[in-house]
Amino acid sequence: MSSSPLAIVTGAAEGIGWATAQQLAQAGWTVALFDMNGPRVAERARALGAQHSGWACDVTNADEVKARVSDVVAQHGRIDGLVNNAGIADQTAPTLQQDIQAFDQVLAVHLRGAFLMSQQVIAQMVQQPRDAHGNRGALVNIGSIASFGGIPGRNAYCAAKAGVLGMTRALASEWARQGIRVNAVAPGYVKTALVASLVDRGAIDAQAIARRTPMGRMAAPKEIAQVIAFLASPMASYITGAVLPVDGGWTALGAPEAALGPLEEN
Repeated sequence: MSSSPLAIVTGAAEGIGWATAQQLAQAGWTVALFDMNGPRVAERARALGAQHSGWACDVTNADEVKARVSDVVAQHGRIDGLVNNAGIADQTAPTLQQDIQAFDQVLAVHLRGAFLMSQQVIAQMVQQPRDAHGNRGALVNIGSIASFGGIPGRNAYCAAKAGVLGMTRALASEWARQGIRVNAVAPGYVKTALVASLVDRGAIDAQAIARRTPMGRMAAPKEIAQVIAFLASPMASYITGAVLPVDGGWTALGAPEAALGPLEEN
């Protein structure tokens, strides 16, 4: 068993999850990477180093979540951090054409998955000794700019991400006196491989996003991961129940985008 703190990151094979796993590993954490894609997440864990581990896990399956969290505790002895990052894209049809099974699946992965993981991890954390600040562990949930504003047609995603923030505040309030911190980040548009492919296919207008974003660009996954790592770390020892937008100013803007002025070339 490692003496370094242990964090579980869900949806860790790609995108923000993989960037977060790398960031935590660089900061001295041992990382247990969870993902639906078992072979890929095992490969990612090997790339980080021998002390890290990769686990195939469907976060919507209560029995599977319980078993995998138990496996991590058996292997590593404790859990100091959880990053609830697992998520899927929602359907792109208008409301009147949306499929209820697809709607339910988005809520299941983003919201039920975060709840099931939190439930099992908190059950372990409350058994652990407190640190110098009185804390036993930290959870970081992933919200979105869609947690705060409506995106036409993206009903399930907006509902799920708003729900994540409500659950974050509820868990933070419930578990603060037991030494467990629960916070959330709310990213804007992030230039993951998936988003880059959508831009290449013309499904997303990258220039329109840049014009609407006060900082004039999408985030790199590492920029989200760095904030997640901060909230999980002892440097955030007195922060709980907080939601930190990491969106280049997207949610701060209260004027038409023309008020931002022209984009400047970097």
